[in-house]
Amino acid sequence: MLDRRSFLETSALLSALGFLPRALSAEEYERDVARRDVPAGPFRGRPCVVSSANGIAGVKLAYDRITAGTDTLDAIIAGVNLVELDPNDQSVGLGGLPNEEGVVQLDASCMHGPTRRAGAVGCLEEIATPSLVAKAVMDYTTHVLLVGAGAKKFAQALGFKTQTLLTEKSRQDWLRWKSRLNKGDNWLDHDDDVKINWTHGTINMNAVNAAGDVSSVTTTSGLAWKLDGRLGDSPIHGAGQYTDNAIGAAGSTGLGEMNIKACGGFLTVEFMRNGATPEQAALKTLERMVHMTEARMLDEKGRPRYDIQVYAVAKDGRYGSATMYEGASFAVCDEKGARLEKCAFLFKGAERPR
Repeated sequence: MLDRRSFLETSALLSALGFLPRALSAEEYERDVARRDVPAGPFRGRPCVVSSANGIAGVKLAYDRITAGTDTLDAIIAGVNLVELDPNDQSVGLGGLPNEEGVVQLDASCMHGPTRRAGAVGCLEEIATPSLVAKAVMDYTTHVLLVGAGAKKFAQALGFKTQTLLTEKSRQDWLRWKSRLNKGDNWLDHDDDVKINWTHGTINMNAVNAAGDVSSVTTTSGLAWKLDGRLGDSPIHGAGQYTDNAIGAAGSTGLGEMNIKACGGFLTVEFMRNGATPEQAALKTLERMVHMTEARMLDEKGRPRYDIQVYAVAKDGRYGSATMYEGASFAVCDEKGARLEKCAFLFKGAERPR
């Protein structure tokens, strides 16, 4: 959290660079700081953090911070930072698999339930923690989404350091993929015996504290070998994640194009608003995605040729997750500790199209 002087200096710098700072008065800013520092109010639920399975360490960190009084969004962003900065996780941040040109482009979005604010970045290059840049968009501008070179310029203005995100491991995977595109090209096959790592992994994390305040964040390096400039669902509010402080939060991982068409994050929260449990809401959202899928992505029995996982937490601390095909797990942390649990599913694993 910036002190008031730093906040004003940063706002002036952003304004000079063409980014409009949020129109917060001195009283509004101090009130927001005070709200974040006040311990949780009367108990309305129970603290809980849920995420994709690759966030197992992150949900524990986020839960511990939330129960110590940290704001829910600050806590879960700290949780996903663990994954963004892990070079061995090739689906997020540092070491993420690149686009077809060998460039790592990152996307992220977040929503803060208590203040109804949101921020996102897309196609961000050379900044390992896009979740933090998304939050900065929320905190310091009147915008919701910045993309490409503008997003990077904004991050640098705030002091984010640039670095090479393509690790040697991910570069080798990219070379293997590239060498197999066309047998008649001038690329020699690269390490025939090594399986190419295809992925559209992501991390989504959602949380609620004892006062019933909810937040969500999703961050990703996107579909491996994607076209330059491709955006999936992760930086899209209402798709990759969504928060309504009166109801709960939801997000997803998997093939983002399908989730965008169903507005999956928003839809899951709306199902909860209408009385569904988090797990029931996630399953209903998956059913809508199947309904919205074009024929080329369905097998002869109408089953999707892709997978998506949906994660949800309600304001009272209930949680759930669902996936298209049996077998996936998700991470959760509450008073019982951090653990992996099995997702509910629409189709048996044996039914997955080959």
